[in-house]
Amino acid sequence: MPTRDIPREEWPAFLDSFSRQHERWLVNVEVITDGLGAHREVREKGLIGISADLKRNGDAISIMAGDRSDDHVNHIINRPTRVALEQTKEGADKGLRIEAEDGQTTLLLFRSPARPETVDGVLQ
Repeated sequence: MPTRDIPREEWPAFLDSFSRQHERWLVNVEVITDGLGAHREVREKGLIGISADLKRNGDAISIMAGDRSDDHVNHIINRPTRVALEQTKEGADKGLRIEAEDGQTTLLLFRSPARPETVDGVLQ
């Protein structure tokens, strides 16, 4: 699966654009930690958005998902060191890999990888 690293200075603009392109797409968020393995933080919830706060001490990336206020999840990655876009061989977005200073890896994966232009107008 092709992976494209996003330069740190481009994270805020890239994540904003990525969020708009994939708004309400169903996502799973998994966190992989050394020694503990993988655990799922979000299971098939609509993506609200992803943002990067690189201005304060201890940078952070937030992933927000959930269609209802009582079903809303905000997953925060503290001190991110890498953001990478993962795609299928055909060029469809599969999701994001976000690595943190503490060794944790967060995977945001779409339930169904697709090229954004192929689903334009499908989601209301």
